[in-house]
Amino acid sequence: MIDEIHVSNLALIRDATFSPAPGLTVLTGETGAGKTALLSALKLLVGERAEASQVREGTDAAEVEGRIFLGVRDADGVCIARRVGSDGRSRARIDGHMASVKELAELVGPAVDLCGQHEHQRLLDASSHVEMVDAWAGRPVLDALEGYRQALHAARAASDEMARVTAAANAQGSRIEDARFALERIEDVDPVPGEFEELEETLPRAEHAEALATTAHEASEALSGEGGALDALNAAIAGLSRMGAVDGKLSQFADGLSEAAIILEDASSDLRRYRDSVDFDPAELARLQERYSALKGLLRQFGPHMDDVFSRRDEARELLSLVSDGEARIARAQEALDAAEVELAHAAKLLARRRSDAAPRFCREVGKQMSRLEMGKAELVWDMRPLPRERWTEMGPHACELLYRGGAGLTPRPLRRIASGGELSRVMLACKVVLGEADGVDTLVFDEVDAGVGGAVARSLAAVLADLARTHQVIVVTHVAQVAVLAERHYVVEKLEGDVPETRLSRVEGEDRVREIARMLSGDATETSLAHAREMLSLTK
Repeated sequence: MIDEIHVSNLALIRDATFSPAPGLTVLTGETGAGKTALLSALKLLVGERAEASQVREGTDAAEVEGRIFLGVRDADGVCIARRVGSDGRSRARIDGHMASVKELAELVGPAVDLCGQHEHQRLLDASSHVEMVDAWAGRPVLDALEGYRQALHAARAASDEMARVTAAANAQGSRIEDARFALERIEDVDPVPGEFEELEETLPRAEHAEALATTAHEASEALSGEGGALDALNAAIAGLSRMGAVDGKLSQFADGLSEAAIILEDASSDLRRYRDSVDFDPAELARLQERYSALKGLLRQFGPHMDDVFSRRDEARELLSLVSDGEARIARAQEALDAAEVELAHAAKLLARRRSDAAPRFCREVGKQMSRLEMGKAELVWDMRPLPRERWTEMGPHACELLYRGGAGLTPRPLRRIASGGELSRVMLACKVVLGEADGVDTLVFDEVDAGVGGAVARSLAAVLADLARTHQVIVVTHVAQVAVLAERHYVVEKLEGDVPETRLSRVEGEDRVREIARMLSGDATETSLAHAREMLSLTK
């Protein structure tokens, strides 16, 4: 739902703020006053294409800002900004952060439906018709659609597996030989996970075992051997202790050096234990070196990592297994594919049956609304044609479309071939009323939905729009007083003449609104039209 829009320097608009009601809001004004400029602002907010010609004469850029609530659970809303420079470059921001126009369209576009006569509308896209029927039908059809999609995915997976095992069974001789060679080579070495990494750590110690033991022995002897560091240290401690009776300071030195002696003794003991733990076994060393060399050979052929070696081994085993047991695997895959196709066929029939039950009822309900709009015997007809199996899609196994029949006995035609834009807008209006809260769009903007209507048709149109506003935010550009009087909020668009003409947008209430309704009724505010306007407004309270 649109909360507020601020527009500056767009077409004839220098500065304007628009805050539509949650229900029905109308925009009125003289022809040529600039109502379409506000619609252009809405288009920019929902991510439609921008043009340099939209920038107001004499300014550098047009800017549109808006706050939009995306669904009933959106408590904070999202702030959108769009800037179009006089050079045609467009920039967008979402909640203050830079964004692409595509991101803007994906975020906001689904929440706002622009239903103008000459706009690209979802109603003209046949693929959207089945979505409308499904949404209106609710759980029975949506559950069947979900079941169909699951069955379709399962059938596709079974088909992929069938193709895989068939290709493997028919693998060329060179591939088989490569796989056999790789498997034999790797199994000859028979690597174990983690073995290579462990060898990288332990082999250097095994290769330098003699040098390591010798170094530890020499260090231990330097500390605690005859004439080593401990002998000299103990002699120093003894001398300091004797003279400590004369000067206590020397006793402190003796105590400190005694602690150092303990540390040196412990270090010497640790070094001897390390020396004794080093096992120098030439035969074991040769075995480890040979093993490491074999693993390195596998890495050169199938690496660069041991995980790659294991993956190559598994792939080779799988391929050779498929080849040796090819017929049996193909038979099992074919059986699984046949079962998946049977399940898919059942799901497709259920979906088609439920849609065939719901769609005509949807058409009848839309027809009732079309009758309210004085569209005579016009009606919608559900057309559902089966597709070849290879063309089944996520939306179903049929090509579905809502056709338009202008009267009994006439041939139903695609909606895109309806010549009258006003007629098409009223069909969309009827569909939206029937969809109600099932419609995924929060805000509907109608431009010229009342083109060429008057009298009883205008009253019916106003009543239908009011019904629609119970479930949607509805914004209508209108020339019909019967529609304007039902609005929760009423904005008037005026054109101010000057060197550069300017469009002014004003919210009207009270007597200002009475005068605008009177103008719409008779072209000016006469006593008769003012009285008529007051009467019409009073009947809506």
